[in-house]
Amino acid sequence: MEQVFAPWRIEWVDRDRSGDDEGCVFCRLLEETTDRDNYVVARSPRSFVLMNNYPYNPGHVMVIPRTHTGEYAALDDETLLDHARLKQRTFEALDAALGVDGYNAGLNLGNAAGGSIDDHVHTHVVPRWGGDTNFMPVISDTKVIVQAIEDTYDALHDAFANFDDATVPGEGRAVEFEW
Repeated sequence: MEQVFAPWRIEWVDRDRSGDDEGCVFCRLLEETTDRDNYVVARSPRSFVLMNNYPYNPGHVMVIPRTHTGEYAALDDETLLDHARLKQRTFEALDAALGVDGYNAGLNLGNAAGGSIDDHVHTHVVPRWGGDTNFMPVISDTKVIVQAIEDTYDALHDAFANFDDATVPGEGRAVEFEW
C-alpha cells in the first residue's frame, strides 16, 4: 500500500466528536467566531464559503446558504441571488489566489447523490488546472494535494479581502460582504 503523509490532518482526526450528533455542522459553524480555525473564508448576508476538509484539489470550497434545508427548491429568491453572487466572488477570488484554469461546480442533492451532508444545500467549487490529474489516482488510487489547507485559506482570504465591497471584522475572521 502506498502512503501519503499529511500530518496537518491529525487535528481533524483528534477533534472532539462529542457534538457531532448535535445538529447540522454547517449551522453550527454560523454560530462560531473562530472562522480561520473552522476554515470559513467569506460570509455574505445569506451564505458563506467554507473550505472543504477533504479537498479534491487545493482551493476546494463549498458555498453554503445559511438557510437549513436539503431542498434546493425551498430556498427563497433573496437567498438564491445571494448564493449565486457569493459563488461569483468565489470564482474570482480563486482565480486571483490560485491562478485557476477551470472549475467543477455543483450540488449533491439527496442521499443517493453521494454527498455526506444531504440535509443542508451546498455547492462544491473545485478548482482545476490543465494536467492536474496524473498517474497517482489511476495507478495507486491516491490523490496528492499539493498545498496545505492553511496556506490555501490565507491566499483565498486575501483574495476575498481585496474586493472593494469586502470588510474583515477582525483577526481570524472571515471576509464579509454586504449587498
